[in-house]
Amino acid sequence: MKESRFGSWLAIVLGASYFLIPLIGTFEFSLRMKRGEYSFEAYRVVFSDPNFQASFLFSTVMAVVTVVLGILLVVPTAYWVQLRLPKLRPLVEFVTLLPLVIPAIVIVFGYLRLYNSSSFLPLTNSSFGTNVLLACGYATLALPYMYRSVESGMRSIDVRTLTEAAESLGAGWPTILFRIILPNIRSALLSGAFLTFAIVIGEFTFASLLNRPAFGPYLQLVGANRAYEPAALAIIAFFVTWACMGLIQIVGRARGDSARR
Repeated sequence: MKESRFGSWLAIVLGASYFLIPLIGTFEFSLRMKRGEYSFEAYRVVFSDPNFQASFLFSTVMAVVTVVLGILLVVPTAYWVQLRLPKLRPLVEFVTLLPLVIPAIVIVFGYLRLYNSSSFLPLTNSSFGTNVLLACGYATLALPYMYRSVESGMRSIDVRTLTEAAESLGAGWPTILFRIILPNIRSALLSGAFLTFAIVIGEFTFASLLNRPAFGPYLQLVGANRAYEPAALAIIAFFVTWACMGLIQIVGRARGDSARR
């Protein structure tokens, strides 16, 4: 028993060290912008940079749009598969896993070939059209995570009984979907939304090749031209990502507590 516990603790310490030591080193380096002293000068420079503010705001807006687009796409699909087409679940799960198999650069080059200025739908001719294309690309990348969050939420409730009860009271399909089903899978939706937000904030390939002023290309540009600010940006991006993970844990715990009550 003692040997087993020692091995478990050793594995935990080694795993934590693998992730925490580089992070601590990056944070310590980000504090050395002023020679001979530790300071948060690099963070002050980053937060006061207009390009940082514009890129982070752009990525945040795109994340919100992507979440809305993902919900509108995934929730009706998962609901219909759960209610009427359970035999199609393996096929739908396979399709939603494709973004994990196909590299992002292949997807974005396909978009550029299909929607360039000489195509039947020239989305890349305007900033708005390119933003729409970028949001669709982000929704594609987030599809595996959003679908599995929503699908697990659908399985945790009795979709058929809720639907039949709502229909017996005269509710239509939009009412059933948005006023009955959505509130019951709110925790699953929030989990998918936080994961989507974390993906969009750090994404580089789509935004770079579509020439959008997103946070990912800004990170790469700063990293190629400065020394201490990239370390500060890495810590900020890490904090944003883990804040999303923490919110998922809080939401999941709150859901479990409410279910036990």
